[in-house]
Amino acid sequence: MSEFHKILSDWYKHNKRDLPWRSNRDPYYVWISEIILQQTRVDQGIEYFVRFIEQFPNIASLAGSSENEVLKMWQGLGYYSRARNIYVAAGQIMNHFNGRFPDSHNDILKLKGVGDYTAAAIASIAFGLPHAAIDGNVYRVLSRIFGIHTPIDSTQGKREFLELSTFLIERDNPGAYNEALMEFGALQCVPRNPDCTVCPFQNQCIAFSRSEIAALPVKSIKVKVRHRFFNYLYLKHDKSIILEKREGNDIWQNMYQLPLIESIKAITTEELLLDEKFKLLFEKDPIVIESVSSEILHILSHQKLHVRFFEISISKNQAGTGWIKIVPEALSEYPIPKLIDNFLMEKNRNKMD
Repeated sequence: MSEFHKILSDWYKHNKRDLPWRSNRDPYYVWISEIILQQTRVDQGIEYFVRFIEQFPNIASLAGSSENEVLKMWQGLGYYSRARNIYVAAGQIMNHFNGRFPDSHNDILKLKGVGDYTAAAIASIAFGLPHAAIDGNVYRVLSRIFGIHTPIDSTQGKREFLELSTFLIERDNPGAYNEALMEFGALQCVPRNPDCTVCPFQNQCIAFSRSEIAALPVKSIKVKVRHRFFNYLYLKHDKSIILEKREGNDIWQNMYQLPLIESIKAITTEELLLDEKFKLLFEKDPIVIESVSSEILHILSHQKLHVRFFEISISKNQAGTGWIKIVPEALSEYPIPKLIDNFLMEKNRNKMD
């Protein structure tokens, strides 16, 4: 075990990236960075982290904001439930922990949106507690070095990797150990085609000796991708446009979008005009469909959205349920999914040209 620690520590000293959240072991910084980096590349996450901390420099400022403000700061990062959970958790800290970030692993786990990995990362990095933080990078590194074929998404696999990680963790500096192991997976032991010729663990790596690098780690469950067809209505009236708030337990919850008609397949303009929901919105009022975008494929983790935008001029101030009439200049006040924001920005640019 000491050789494992020495190899990893030496590698980390020479390859550690200079990241803004590493300059401060404040648990608030660690927490925000860990949540941002879930499902987000580090290079993209840096910009969002800096902006988020500038806007909400501490827990009190975050808790004292509104969900809309937090979602707006998060716009473009995706997985917006992370932002909603952060906002709720900030309130928990203010109300149940007297505004101080909890310093025990069990209490950290009580925060909304914080799971085993995030709690272990915060506990070890911010408070020096010996809890193993196991993310996708760690699963990959350990499965390859120790030749473990147990599926990482199985109950047995999670238990096996937790036991191994707990055994390996450096008790004197668990935070640095966890960061080093995750960094090694992010930079050296990458998912595809890692350069094993320069890997310091080459002599210890069972997967390398058996030519099994590409086969590890093992996953047992293949997630089925859901296809959805979104028809957005870009409605214009008196230099204003219409937004609506997304409700329910679905993607982009509590964000704002153009009025949406979801269909079970891709539809033509003629089919949209015959859609019952569409007819109910406009009844016999005259409308003009000015343009229809080509299909845009927007890929989420387990969904593929097939999106088209229908630009429509309406003759009077329609009042669909939950519709909000705004001028385009007010768009900056609303958290909007990046897909729709990009479309609206392009429309505004074209008007200015």
